[in-house]
Amino acid sequence: MTTFGHLEDTDIDIAIDEREAGERRGMELATRLRMVAAEDPDLAQELVDNLIVALDKAMGGNFRDYLDGDARAAADRVLAPGNSPS
Repeated sequence: MTTFGHLEDTDIDIAIDEREAGERRGMELATRLRMVAAEDPDLAQELVDNLIVALDKAMGGNFRDYLDGDARAAADRVLAPGNSPS
């Protein structure tokens, strides 16, 4: 059996609803991206850029409408015409 990270009591709580389960999956994804960024910042940026493109496609091209500040600027950069993640 492979162990990933340290298990806390709060990690074994059962999600109350689908929204809470989704939030937990999102937090796990963010944690994993931080781990990748610590080891390979360029790879982490590539993963985030690809995620932005995939989310924009899944949302019919309006993903950036749900963002503001730095997140909006990052999405604008990635989704600019002629720019595509490597």
